[in-house]
Amino acid sequence: MTTTAASTSHHLSPAFPGRAPWGTANKLRAWQQGAIDRYVATQPRDFLAVATPGAGKTTFALTLASYLLHNHLIQQITVVAPTEHLKKQWAEAAARIGIKLDPEYSAGPVSREYHGVAVTYAGVGVRPMLHRNRCESRKTLVILDEIHHAGDSKSWGEACLEAFEPATRRLALTGTPFRSDTNPIPFVTYEEGNDGIRRSSADYTYGYGNALADGVVRPVIFLSYSGNMRWRTKAGDEIAARLGEPMTRDAIGQAWRTALAPTGDWIPNVLRAADQRLTEVRKGIPDAGALVIATDQDSARAYAKLIKEITGHKATVVLSDEAAASKKIEEFTDSDDRWMVAVRMVSEGVDVPRLAVGVYATTISTPLFFAQAVGRFVRSRRRGETASVFVPTIPMLLEFANEMEVERDHVLDKPKKDGGDEDIYAEEDKLLAEAEREQDEDTGEEQLPFEALESDAVFDRVLYDGAEFGMQAHPGSEEEQDYLGIPGLLEPDQVQMLLQKRQARQIAHSRKKPDEEADLLELPAERRPIVTHKQLLELRKQLNTLVAAYNHQSGKPHGVIHNELRRVCGGPPSAEATAGQLGERIKKIQEWATRMR
Repeated sequence: MTTTAASTSHHLSPAFPGRAPWGTANKLRAWQQGAIDRYVATQPRDFLAVATPGAGKTTFALTLASYLLHNHLIQQITVVAPTEHLKKQWAEAAARIGIKLDPEYSAGPVSREYHGVAVTYAGVGVRPMLHRNRCESRKTLVILDEIHHAGDSKSWGEACLEAFEPATRRLALTGTPFRSDTNPIPFVTYEEGNDGIRRSSADYTYGYGNALADGVVRPVIFLSYSGNMRWRTKAGDEIAARLGEPMTRDAIGQAWRTALAPTGDWIPNVLRAADQRLTEVRKGIPDAGALVIATDQDSARAYAKLIKEITGHKATVVLSDEAAASKKIEEFTDSDDRWMVAVRMVSEGVDVPRLAVGVYATTISTPLFFAQAVGRFVRSRRRGETASVFVPTIPMLLEFANEMEVERDHVLDKPKKDGGDEDIYAEEDKLLAEAEREQDEDTGEEQLPFEALESDAVFDRVLYDGAEFGMQAHPGSEEEQDYLGIPGLLEPDQVQMLLQKRQARQIAHSRKKPDEEADLLELPAERRPIVTHKQLLELRKQLNTLVAAYNHQSGKPHGVIHNELRRVCGGPPSAEATAGQLGERIKKIQEWATRMR
């Protein structure tokens, strides 16, 4: 048997993969060659490859499949993908190297002209015994694309185990951090660490940091926008808050949804800024496209209408992962149209390499979904391309953006928390099912009834490579244009250097303004820390302790004291108050307590 990995691609078209990066082997990227070398040397039954979106997992898997077929180690292939669109994409990619997969297979024998089939996890869930019988009848390689989907539901995981347990070889792929829940993923090995927690163990890992260093993916510039939000709760209370200020989880969610409401000013201003950024990027990448990731169908249609008003060009609207949507994605991919709007996201793995600008206009807040969404913009076609993603100033999203290069494993056991502090990711388990749901219909779950009243947008900061740059600026201002005008073709180190220069210029310019004109003057971004949810809890705890002490001094009930503080200092109940509002109340009650001594 041949063990030289180069032989795995002996009959591949010279154009495959079509976007092999500069400086690498003719047909395979260095990581793909390395992963195949490891596989060929060990000949495992199960192999898990974790590679960042855009790195070329499909090329790696199909090259490996070609090697296994050529050496008669397998006789047929089954590819399992998350969506209908992706299984067709797999079949098209396989056809380019002479492997024929049937993406329409549903039952019965497979035509002899095919080397195998491409199916979805949902399809396997419906008929697991059909696929088990196929695995038992012939030596089968099963490629499990984005394998974390096999843990989406207990029935899907069980179906995959039942269907593919007899398979000769199983190749599992994933491009994003693993699931946030503790559902075990079929055919994944878990190893117990020194802390007693079991974590997934990959056979080969190629993270975003490595891919960026190799020039395989684009560097991502995150442009964060803050602003003042005002909304009305179900109880009729009107609440005002600044996006990015520390608040309770519920208040953050409502401020976030207020920002994304198409009736306010935040979304139009951010879309306008994103379109300006797209124009700049197109100077270096003429066919660059932009994508808005929306939460629901109504918002998607409203955003598309705003884009038409702002740009004069119609946006492609993709509402679901059905056949018609698949065709729309393909047409957009092959065109030079500027904008596409998709509900939640164009699903992971969908290859639209010309997407270079994104607007994260959804309230889904899991690191898995965020990584998948950003993955739509990082696929590099030539050296120097950059990606730009516009996000609301939400502490959790800024954390995700700053941790782009952190590699994560699937944790099977939840660590036990010491003390009673709230976990800022506690809601993730609940959100994950929605984040990975394929259909777009209303789930019937409402976070908290509210009515968005008004919003405005303020350029807040730029996040790049774990660092933050910039000071707040009005939309349309010279300062904002400085950051929107960063060239779309730059080396990663040039991006950082340019951002540092822009920030220094902005600070110098702001110092020349009279105080009355410097209404947005603030500390530079790296000196503007985001107060964490834990710190906010500490402020509320401190206020409640002081209220209890004042209760003993004055004899007034706790509720009366809280109401008096609200009346004097203003603002919502303490559960929805910002850090600044809580700080004012703490100072005020300390002042009252001093007077009573």
